[in-house]
Amino acid sequence: MTDPASMTEKEFLASYDPRGFPPIGVTVDVVALTVRQGRFSVLLVRRARHPERGKWALPGGFVNLDEDLDDAARRELAEETGLSQLPPAMHLEQLRTYGKPDRDPRMRVISIAYVAFAPDVPAPTAGSDADLARFWPVGELGSRDGPELAFDHSQIIAEGVERARAKIEYTPLATAFLDEPFTLSDLRAIYEEVWGIPQDPSNFRRKVLRLEGFVTPVGEIAPPRGAQGGRPAELYRRGPARVLWPPLRRHEPEDLPGEEE
Repeated sequence: MTDPASMTEKEFLASYDPRGFPPIGVTVDVVALTVRQGRFSVLLVRRARHPERGKWALPGGFVNLDEDLDDAARRELAEETGLSQLPPAMHLEQLRTYGKPDRDPRMRVISIAYVAFAPDVPAPTAGSDADLARFWPVGELGSRDGPELAFDHSQIIAEGVERARAKIEYTPLATAFLDEPFTLSDLRAIYEEVWGIPQDPSNFRRKVLRLEGFVTPVGEIAPPRGAQGGRPAELYRRGPARVLWPPLRRHEPEDLPGEEE
């Protein structure tokens, strides 16, 4: 056998045999989050094939040999939910990697999980290896009436939900859950639903408007909602900011002596 140290790079690659290593599969899973009908929800598909047939799972699947990871995540999300076009305002980012040896009974499978934030999207239809796709309210997961989840997807969902709750504290990504234009009341409803914490309307408005680049007025007023009157609501769109400072905190710290309220 030729000593690899004496080979050129070309010779080494020509003689390299990857079958000398255990096979490992690489998949992507997508925690697709939205606020649908006023409920903070995650998109799940019911598996039509073994393993874990009949259980609910995140949209995902194996990465093709010639495929970029981000492209694989978008492809699987579209294929398994029947969404021919993903929302243009959807935000997609990597969450983390999951690789416990026994997380998949078929073989050693490493999954790169993504989290996606999107405005309310059309009702999904199952495709690929799923027989049903639907949005489940995050608050119903783990309850008696909630879905039975496959693999380690309960952990992935929990960490994706926490990523969303944390990200909207210090970035403007809460606007990714809204179609434009929107009112500050619409934006406040997103924070209340995602965090699960009521927000004082006046205080929330003051905090949002003091954050440079968070939202930008469009110079129009929202049409009246319902029979009750009230102050006309100004319409806004997403601003150019990438980071919010100071952040909008879920739990405000105790006021320190000498600080203004």
